Amino acid sequence: MVTLKQLEALHWIAELGSFERAATQLNTTQSTVSKRIQQLEVAMGKPLFDRTQRGARLTEWAEQLLVIGREMLALQDQLSELRNGGPMPARRLRLGVTELCAITWLPKLISALSETYPAVTIEPEVDLSRNLHERLADGSMDLIIAPEGLADVDMVAAHLADVQNVWMARPGLVTRTDPITMQDLSSYPILIQGRGSGSGLFFEKWFRSEGFPLKRTLATDSLMAMVGLTVAGLGISYLPQQCFGSLVRDGKLAIITTKPPLPPVPYAAIFRADRPNAFISSVVEVARSVCDYARYLHD
Repeated sequence: MVTLKQLEALHWIAELGSFERAATQLNTTQSTVSKRIQQLEVAMGKPLFDRTQRGARLTEWAEQLLVIGREMLALQDQLSELRNGGPMPARRLRLGVTELCAITWLPKLISALSETYPAVTIEPEVDLSRNLHERLADGSMDLIIAPEGLADVDMVAAHLADVQNVWMARPGLVTRTDPITMQDLSSYPILIQGRGSGSGLFFEKWFRSEGFPLKRTLATDSLMAMVGLTVAGLGISYLPQQCFGSLVRDGKLAIITTKPPLPPVPYAAIFRADRPNAFISSVVEVARSVCDYARYLHD
């Protein structure tokens, strides 16, 4: 079995150039250092030194072992510092968010996390809900913020907020002022989010459950592309009401009242159930405290 003392002996021999100087550094005898190296060679099944050369010259294979050994020794030092009340070791947070989060409260979230955890490196990525869930499942994401609908049974979804969507169109495209049914609405071109979008899948399931026909549709995975197409008058789309309220106030979009109204989309912080830890749980609480889908960053 490989021990840290054996790796420590190898490190100091390589660092100081001889068994004798390594023994002095470790406050032990040269024979003890030699014994640790012999035990390490037996455990690894390969020689660590080129004994045809003068001095303590490592073999190429031993140099590779030394790289790993030094990492293990550094981790031991970090554990000792942590036990003695030293600073928390550096860590990273691989955070995935959807487009709606990115254009509303992602900057506020990163600022709050940076203030709470100064030593943490935050690696945010913006992508479609489906892609984020796949990366969470394969371990390349630590936490994602997305609609709840795609979460697998082996994932924990901590609810953050309900986002209310309404139908919007370019002013004048729909002239009726009374609430209209989905059957009537379906006579217009409908802009929807694609299957890669969590909210797109959410509304697709809702339309199906309510028996609403969608005859003429144009799908895009990009929320901002859908906004642009709607402002251009190419169809009617469902959009987060509070986030894009400024476009209504500026006269670029108008709200179409429907019967029944659209249901709110639940958003959550999602992580793998088999990897719970106090850090991720704390990050979820920070996210919950600053979550705000109402303010579009361009307002």
